[in-house]
Amino acid sequence: MKTIITVFGSTGDLMYKKLLPALTNLIRRNRMNKDLEILCVGRRDYTTEDYIQEAKKQSLDTLEWKYIEPVIKYVKLDIKEKESYSTLNNIIKKNGQDLDVIFYLAVPPNLFPVIAEGISEAKLIEKNDPSRRIVFEKPFGEDLKSAQSINKKLWHYFDESQIYRIDHFLGKDMIQNILVIRFANMIFESTWDHESIESVYIIAKEKEDIGSRGNFYDNIGALKDMVQNHLMQMVSLIAMEEPATFDETGIRQEKVKVLKNLRIDTEDLILGQYQGYKDHDNVDQNSITETFVAFKATINNSRWNTTPFYFMTGKKLNEKRSEIIINFKPNTHVKKLWPDTDLSKNQLIIRVAPEEGIYFEFNVKSAGLTSDIKAIPMDYCHTCQIPDGNVPEAYEKLILDISNNNPTLFPRWDEIETAWAIIDALDKKLPKPFIYKDYDSLKPKLKNLFKEVI
Repeated sequence: MKTIITVFGSTGDLMYKKLLPALTNLIRRNRMNKDLEILCVGRRDYTTEDYIQEAKKQSLDTLEWKYIEPVIKYVKLDIKEKESYSTLNNIIKKNGQDLDVIFYLAVPPNLFPVIAEGISEAKLIEKNDPSRRIVFEKPFGEDLKSAQSINKKLWHYFDESQIYRIDHFLGKDMIQNILVIRFANMIFESTWDHESIESVYIIAKEKEDIGSRGNFYDNIGALKDMVQNHLMQMVSLIAMEEPATFDETGIRQEKVKVLKNLRIDTEDLILGQYQGYKDHDNVDQNSITETFVAFKATINNSRWNTTPFYFMTGKKLNEKRSEIIINFKPNTHVKKLWPDTDLSKNQLIIRVAPEEGIYFEFNVKSAGLTSDIKAIPMDYCHTCQIPDGNVPEAYEKLILDISNNNPTLFPRWDEIETAWAIIDALDKKLPKPFIYKDYDSLKPKLKNLFKEVI
């Protein structure tokens, strides 16, 4: 069976910087179908040779073109003309009947319904056909209402099982590793609740500013750009119950339950906007869009009902760092044994980016004749385990799963809907963001909620 991947938006940065490198590496690693064709759809009047030359200028210098160049074909198409989809269908049909066909929409969400309608009406995808699938990039709407509207149209054209919604965070190895750390290690799973865990911090800090994304970002902000998807996915994996089955149905079902029980404490909600944000092109001079957000949340179920979960994300901070910090409670009997010693609390850190790994801190007796106790770390570097240092990118894993028809790492609609409902509920309660110069200027605001991590 031949595989055909058709990419709409093939002349955009996502294609040049992420999808082409991911596809190239998958081909190089022999993880894709040997019989593969990539149809690069665009409006520009290119030949295939023209497109490849432009892609070489725009993509990463390290991209090994010898692997992917032979399978690329450029197709000129106007997404607003229905006849174009019929032309595309004829191109695909020339490859025979036994085909595995994937349509990847690397385009803004407002174009999703237009392209979906064209694909459906041209019978490029028909319902109940698992060999035909369609992929959508986040953001999935701009709020709950728009997301529901888009999804309603998608369901009109496709089955849920044919729809793959990409959140690239879920393709990161350490995000996938959360389930392994929990459920493959009794030492953690047996203590994974409010009885043993004092607090959980979910952090996604970014060092850069918004760059040239003013037109997009000023309508979205940090809550919708990061919290609604990335951070909600992280907390759902950390806090979920053990699924009945470790497949897409069981895992997704438990993730949704977490989100439905998540409550954000609006009293402790902190919004900020970095100094100079309004100087970017296409940003409203009166903008109150937040570029930083921090808050406390609780999960109202028997496992987590007294454990606070703290969230932080923002731009123009002191570093790029995404991680989950789990602080365990102190041993209540420790003072009976060592009344004069203040022991450190056990801490587990799951590092997601830029380094990937696991850090665990526990107490031991100091070497020698004293009875001193000290905290020592066990530090596992996940990226160091790749012999050639060529760590697979998140998009490699996600594209591979799409090609294998495995939807486990792709948010189901009810996950997205529930996450949007959480964010929408905050809209009338959002404070005006304060202006921060840098991360140090944020610390006074954070000292109560984040004193353990700032």
